[in-house]
Amino acid sequence: MTDLLSDREREILEFEARRPGHSSAKEEAIRGELQLTPARYYQLLDRVIDTKQALAADPMLVRRLRRIRDDAAARRAGRTALSAG
Repeated sequence: MTDLLSDREREILEFEARRPGHSSAKEEAIRGELQLTPARYYQLLDRVIDTKQALAADPMLVRRLRRIRDDAAARRAGRTALSAG
């Protein structure tokens, strides 16, 4: 079935569910457990949460992560608008 998450995508979602937020301990765990740099991890996480497969797999987590991302983007846009005006 093609509507399933890859093992890597599932691993990333499960990791994020276990270790929410940002911290240096989380960054170490990303490197140790997933063998990714934190920057690459967040790039992949951002892509994964935009998929319908991720939403189907863990709707509460994916909606929360999308909301956090969208709120951060709105704050950045607000700062940009303030500095331009």
